[in-house]
Amino acid sequence: MRIFDTSVQELKYKVLREVATLAFEDRLSTGLLDIPKTIVPGPQATMRCCIYKERAIVEERIKLALGGDPENENVIEVLNIACDECPVSRFKVGEACRGCIAHRCVNVCPKGAISIHNQKAVIDDEKCVECGRCQSVCPYNAIIKSVRPCEQACKINAISMDENKKAKIDNDKCISCGACVYQCPFGAIMDKSYIVKAIQMLKDSDHNQKYHVYAVVAPSISSQFSYAKIGQVVSGIKALGFYSVVEVALGADMVAYKEAKELSEKGFLTSSCCPAFVEYIEKYFPDMKGDISHNYSPMAQIAVYIKRTDPDAKIVFIGPCTAKKKEISREKVKGIVDCVITFEELQALFDSRNVELSELPEETLDNASYFGRIFARSGGLADAVRQGLKEHGITDEAFEYKPISCDGIEQCKIALLKASKGVLPENFIEGMACQGGCIGGAGCLTHGPKDKNEVDKYGGQAREKGIKDAINILKFVK
Repeated sequence: MRIFDTSVQELKYKVLREVATLAFEDRLSTGLLDIPKTIVPGPQATMRCCIYKERAIVEERIKLALGGDPENENVIEVLNIACDECPVSRFKVGEACRGCIAHRCVNVCPKGAISIHNQKAVIDDEKCVECGRCQSVCPYNAIIKSVRPCEQACKINAISMDENKKAKIDNDKCISCGACVYQCPFGAIMDKSYIVKAIQMLKDSDHNQKYHVYAVVAPSISSQFSYAKIGQVVSGIKALGFYSVVEVALGADMVAYKEAKELSEKGFLTSSCCPAFVEYIEKYFPDMKGDISHNYSPMAQIAVYIKRTDPDAKIVFIGPCTAKKKEISREKVKGIVDCVITFEELQALFDSRNVELSELPEETLDNASYFGRIFARSGGLADAVRQGLKEHGITDEAFEYKPISCDGIEQCKIALLKASKGVLPENFIEGMACQGGCIGGAGCLTHGPKDKNEVDKYGGQAREKGIKDAINILKFVK
């Protein structure tokens, strides 16, 4: 059974699985050195020039599986040894060049980087500043733009090349969305893993006798683990040693209810649920920081509730989001959520303990409303806030709700630009950095187009509840 899309994902998973196995068995100190040979047994190389390079890359992946470089605040890191196969020149002259005598490409180049040799245009990479003017004027479309997959994936230009032509991430620009992680075809960019920390919390709890370890799962779980039912996934999480499994969607219900009230009072608001979107505003539209909802994200909101009712609890968030790994280090959230792992890492945990989901009984996961669950897809938050306004008794006459749902960081940029100039007609921006919303997150098991209807179907299983019905058990929510 193939779970992942690519061999790169499978390699990442294998390293995580081996590290998790050793961590559960208290053999990390003695077994780490054997992982490269286990994963790359040889004698023939299957991915790179030789098994020695393959093993060296695995060693670097092990470091990231153990938490990565502590000196690097970013959760996204480049494995330099793996980054060596991509073309580095963006503009090349292709076979379609006819050697015309108009020489528009030569004449338009501001740096004199194009010359004619043997009646064909040639670009001098040392002079080229990649302005693209030559491409725009070529009548034969003979000038080809070639962009590194990681740079193409990064819509905020946080990735460039260093002096050795390796990928380099500018931490001052990066929003930790992880789009580059999946798109790098050589697996040279990876998110740090805190899977060992999660395992250690489970072990130190002494089977939840010293403290309780809660798994807080994102509603996008409905689009994962297609080979098992959600109730079986819940059973599997508990089989790993978690005390309880709680829906982040319940935190989404709380956020929607509070955010609706805040919006009606302020008149304009941007959502606070997607940490990559929030960081994007802070870095690229700092004058709009005051417009970000003051509410926690759903992850943090439900964690606050859990720790108020169970002060010694440890909380592990499980979802599709690499930016969540960064969010828990933010001052506002620090200490509320103890660890974040992705669905990729959860699969590695299952297999490290030989947990066969398809063979397990189903357990109930029924904490949230329909509206909290649909936060997983683009447009879901906007729908939930509309319901929140309704349940607050705020009528259309009292407040005209005009949301815009931004699907991906490029749409977020357009809406924020308009808002910053005072020309956005809408009064609520739902910002999702990933395409499709959370179901398109970097830590998903698969990365093909997701069926948003599956999210709605999952939400529909709890549709008998309104938002207030779901959160009435939470005494501190007013």
